[in-house]
Amino acid sequence: MFILFWAGAERQIIIKGKAEKLAENLSDGYFESRPRGSQLGALVSKQSSIIKDREVLEAKLADLEKEYEGKEILRPNFWGGFIIKPVEIEFWQGRPNRLHDRIHYKMDENYNWIKSRLAP
Repeated sequence: MFILFWAGAERQIIIKGKAEKLAENLSDGYFESRPRGSQLGALVSKQSSIIKDREVLEAKLADLEKEYEGKEILRPNFWGGFIIKPVEIEFWQGRPNRLHDRIHYKMDENYNWIKSRLAP
């Protein structure tokens, strides 16, 4: 489940579905489409790992810029994408007196989206 909530706008979207890792060739294609700086940044950063400070990142980036000057940057093995295949989506809009709008879409067995309104 993936939830996006905007408190100030009183809006929310809930997406239910299955997340799947992208095939390597699709991850490769997306990585190749990224700006060179983003490609190098992917090599610099083991995402969400603890680092001493920002200077560690900046120094690694400077080293990699020299190492890869004039060379192709290949996608690192740890880098890849995911796709979410939704089966239900709900759009929620806050309203006075708790009479919120809730519009719900659910995919049926024939891959058609069925729209309904839910009570708040």
